[in-house]
Amino acid sequence: MKVLATYNIKGGVGKTATAVNLAHVAAAHGNRVLVWDLDPQGAATFYFRVKPKVKGGGKAIVRGSLELGDAIKATDFDNLDLVPADFSYRHLDLWLDDAKKPLVRIRRALRQVSEEYDYVFLDCPPSISLTSESVFRAADALLVPTIPTTLSLRTYEQLDRFVEENPDMVRELKILGFFSMVDRHKRLHRRFMNELRTAHPEMLDATIPNSTDIERMGVQREPVGAYGKGSKPARAYEALWSELQTRL
Repeated sequence: MKVLATYNIKGGVGKTATAVNLAHVAAAHGNRVLVWDLDPQGAATFYFRVKPKVKGGGKAIVRGSLELGDAIKATDFDNLDLVPADFSYRHLDLWLDDAKKPLVRIRRALRQVSEEYDYVFLDCPPSISLTSESVFRAADALLVPTIPTTLSLRTYEQLDRFVEENPDMVRELKILGFFSMVDRHKRLHRRFMNELRTAHPEMLDATIPNSTDIERMGVQREPVGAYGKGSKPARAYEALWSELQTRL
C-alpha cells in the first residue's frame, strides 16, 4: 500500500482537487483506493457526497478506540472509499498532542487497512503542525501542488528547507511538486515555472491548468473525470497520475 499525501503549507492551491481527482483516476485504473480527509473544511468529503459524521470520529481513531476500517464509507465510485472529516478535525493537533507517541498515530491507523487498499490519499490541512509532522511519518510521498506565483514558490522553498533540516522525521519521504492552477497565457506564470524548475529539477512535468471545469467540482460534487471526461483538466490529472507511477 502506498500512502500519498496532498500537502502544501499554503491553502487555496488545489490540494483537495488533486486528492479527489487523482484518487478517482487511480480507482478507474482498477486500484483499490482510500481517501482520508484530514482537513476540517471537509472539502473532499463534500465532493464525494459522503455524510461527514462518524461515531467517535477522528478523535477516536487517533486515540485508538476506533479502528480506521470502522470509519470508512463507500463513495459512488467503484474501488474508491473515504474516511470523512467534519469541523471537529480542527482539533486534530490537540488529539495528537494528548496521545502517546503522536507522530506515529496516523501511520498506525493506516496499517490497519494496509491489506485492503493499493493507494491511500491523505488530504491534509495547510500548515506546518503536529498533524503535518505525523503525516510526514506516515506517507511515502508528498504531492505538493504549487501555483506559479511568488507566495506559492516561497512556501515551496519553506517546505524544502524543513525537509532538509529534519531528515529523521521525513526519512525516505519523497517530495513531488507540480504546478497547479496554471495559466500559460500569463508571462509571470511561465517565468516562475521556469525559475522553480531550474532550482528544483525534481518537480514533475505534468501541470494542472486553471480551469472552470475544476471550479465546477463544487457544483457537481464529483471528480472532474466523472462529469468532464476528456476535458483538458481531466486529461491533465490522467497525465499527472501516469507520471507519478514512474516516480513512486
